[in-house]
Amino acid sequence: MAEENKVKLHGMWASPYVKRVEIALKIKGIPYELVEEDLVNKSQLLLQYNPVHKKVPVLIHNGKSICESLVILEYIDETWKNGPPLLPQDPYKRAKVRFWTSFVEKELLENVLLVVRSEGEAQEKAIKVVFEKLNLLEEGLKDLFQGETHHIDGENMGILDIFLCSLFGAHKAQEEVLGVKFIDPEKFPLLSSWLTASTEVAVVKALQPSHEKLVMVYQFLRQKALQPSAAEVEVKEGVYVSSLSRSSAF
Repeated sequence: MAEENKVKLHGMWASPYVKRVEIALKIKGIPYELVEEDLVNKSQLLLQYNPVHKKVPVLIHNGKSICESLVILEYIDETWKNGPPLLPQDPYKRAKVRFWTSFVEKELLENVLLVVRSEGEAQEKAIKVVFEKLNLLEEGLKDLFQGETHHIDGENMGILDIFLCSLFGAHKAQEEVLGVKFIDPEKFPLLSSWLTASTEVAVVKALQPSHEKLVMVYQFLRQKALQPSAAEVEVKEGVYVSSLSRSSAF
């Protein structure tokens, strides 16, 4: 029975999607075993547990697999009720949080990745779109918080906070590699203060790779994307950094 209740997480250290799940597990106080995957040579277990997408993260609980980071976070929240809730109890507030979480995932993340993968005019267009999306998010947060100070700690950090950390927790590394300052306190004061508070939460700090490692990840992604002769590198969920998963430097 103890083995059945054991929680395992198949992941890879550089994946922000995996970090989302780790943060949620830590916040809930759920012990788990991290199974580090080599995404170049995926394990048979990973292929068995996620035969559709063949990607990390995959959570194993009671011998059953749950895939896709947002689905996993909601599963964690619904299964372990004794820890801090990851979604608001109020249905309207919960719907608003889900809306902005989807916005961060589908609109912001995709365009930030376009900035990483492009150069010249294409990159300039992508940067412009990211700033437009950040403006929308800043205004959305004002409505969400309704003028109240959003205090964040290990007891009230939710899904939207976690998603924001997974995208912009490495904003200083992004700035160093891309030469663009996305999280500007003057342009986006609420977003900036919110992100600062989120990244200062103890469990988030403990799980964040070093600045040097993050810079190398973004340099690797950018170099591969801009070299037509290089092997294709997927930057979708779970296939975030291919050969880095085997590098002894990490």
